[in-house]
Amino acid sequence: MRTFVIAKNVFQEVVRDRILYVIGFYTLLLAVAWRVLPEFAATTENKMFLDFGIVAMSIITLIVAVFVGTGLVKKEIDKRTILLLIAKPVSRSEIISGKFLGLSAVIAVLIGAMTTIYLVFLQLANIPHPTLSLLIAAIFLFLQLALMTAVAITLGVFTNSLLAITLTFAVYLMGNITQDLVNLGRLSQNPVMERITQGLYLVVPDLSRLDLKNDAVYGWHALPNATVLMTNAGYGLLYSMMLLAIASFIFSKCEF
Repeated sequence: MRTFVIAKNVFQEVVRDRILYVIGFYTLLLAVAWRVLPEFAATTENKMFLDFGIVAMSIITLIVAVFVGTGLVKKEIDKRTILLLIAKPVSRSEIISGKFLGLSAVIAVLIGAMTTIYLVFLQLANIPHPTLSLLIAAIFLFLQLALMTAVAITLGVFTNSLLAITLTFAVYLMGNITQDLVNLGRLSQNPVMERITQGLYLVVPDLSRLDLKNDAVYGWHALPNATVLMTNAGYGLLYSMMLLAIASFIFSKCEF
């Protein structure tokens, strides 16, 4: 119960910071793309708009998750309001979990609203689109960003904001190419390089498992089968839980 109270407060605080204005920004981007893309690609405008809508959604929500997530705990520490929280009958793991759930709820609202706007634009533009696969891609985008929120909170617990933001973006970039790094290590035929790339693969989350935006635009048949989807979803959830456990452990050792 205390965790959900913290989550509710985080949700309300982030919304009060006018973060939901990004929905209007996303709508404006789609409106501009709707008018501009035909000027540049008369024959492939439908495919370009399909790609643009889901990629823009991914980038905007990632920025929100990183910049807000890295500052959730750090801001409390800097303002010394963390002393009020830990003075109450609430554990530090509940604080971390509440922060995570609150920001994840904001991300869910953003993705839900943007996906609805995206589908409306596709309908208005009479662009053929695989609605079901796009909805599945949106769900997996949420799982990916929930994982990135856990990364941001974990790094934000023990580093300064600028470093936490930089490292979180680095994790995101590396997480999307971990499998390519492993293949690169094998091709190098260098034992040291292979060990390094294998180590990175084990430590950095494999975000490509949760990235369906490139496949979803081609329809349901282009997506992995149901078993693979469920396995990848479970991977994302378990990795997020592991990161939150690490963040809670580090936070429990902090002295204020």
